[in-house]
Amino acid sequence: MARPPIHEIRHGLILAKIYRKKSKGVLRYSVTLVRLFRNGDVWKESSRIVSEDLLAAVWVLDKADSWISRQGEDAEV
Repeated sequence: MARPPIHEIRHGLILAKIYRKKSKGVLRYSVTLVRLFRNGDVWKESSRIVSEDLLAAVWVLDKADSWISRQGEDAEV
């Protein structure tokens, strides 16, 4: 089973999921950017970002970058 994200940042329907992994002694972060949408009563995610959501995507990615920058190298993995 995949690990859950260690942090999420959302603005409107745009969501950034932040993951942390230590590989060969190096701590790395990765970010998955998705757009939320409803299909009936079920919320789903899409990797496609529509043009109307581009500024929200930039905002979310900027906040994700700031959050990652504030994390210390001694963070628990």
